[in-house]
Amino acid sequence: MNNLSALDLNLLVVMEALFAERHVSRAALRLNKSQPAVSQALGRLRLAFDDPLLVRGRQGLELTARARAMQPALDQALAAVRGLVIAELFDPAQASRTFRLSMSDYASGALLPHLMPDLRESAPGVRLSIQTRSREAAMAALVDGDIDLALGVFPDRPAAVSESLLFEENFVCVVDRDTLGPSFNLTDYLARSHVSVGVMEGHADEVDVAVSLLGHTRDVVLTLPHWSVAPDLIGGTDLVLTIASRSLTDMRDDRLAVLPAPFTLPAFRFVQAWHSRRDGDAGLRWLRDRLSLNL
Repeated sequence: MNNLSALDLNLLVVMEALFAERHVSRAALRLNKSQPAVSQALGRLRLAFDDPLLVRGRQGLELTARARAMQPALDQALAAVRGLVIAELFDPAQASRTFRLSMSDYASGALLPHLMPDLRESAPGVRLSIQTRSREAAMAALVDGDIDLALGVFPDRPAAVSESLLFEENFVCVVDRDTLGPSFNLTDYLARSHVSVGVMEGHADEVDVAVSLLGHTRDVVLTLPHWSVAPDLIGGTDLVLTIASRSLTDMRDDRLAVLPAPFTLPAFRFVQAWHSRRDGDAGLRWLRDRLSLNL
């Protein structure tokens, strides 16, 4: 680096955005700055580090080898600075803050009925804004800073995203009991048509993966993003629903039978995930603790 005096914290924030977006206009939008201002900042960064940092590639701008080597240290440095800024004690009784969370209606049903009475009593100025995103979109939103916390199952979590386990969950099968024969084995299961719950159409979930490992596929006739309504669609049909057991706590339809899956379906980890740059955020840490305590 040739000119340390030419570098300030604002330039490092611009560099972080440029490294993440790899596009000057998108970095400008992310920073709420003009494109010329970001271009000028990139010129200063190139001069300070004596490296182009971003160069033209086949798919747009790409990081140079120097930039790729610098990125982890840059992320850690800015996370530390942000931690200093927001490390003051969080007083939930006096706080006025909105937390942005991504979770499905399954997660909302499992967590919010326990969490909200606690928040209303201990932190009346705290508000929650809930969004529903696919797993991939939730991880991208954490990285981009568009949400504070993601709750769900994230097997492909980016390295910069941290997580803590909330609970482990099992799948069960729901069928109309009048359609049950003397057995409910794998052959009976595969002979039925299926209801599948998923945010992304055509995306193979844990059930599809387990069935495919046995050399089979399911005949899915309905895919929907809502866990809560799915059990209501089974009564009076020959359909089978394979669903997380916690989503059935309020099931009141006497026509339905809940059965173990007739093949091995591993339990899955339900976690809360956040970007590691937010490790020093006392308010977010407090919210994570409340979620863990209110299960």
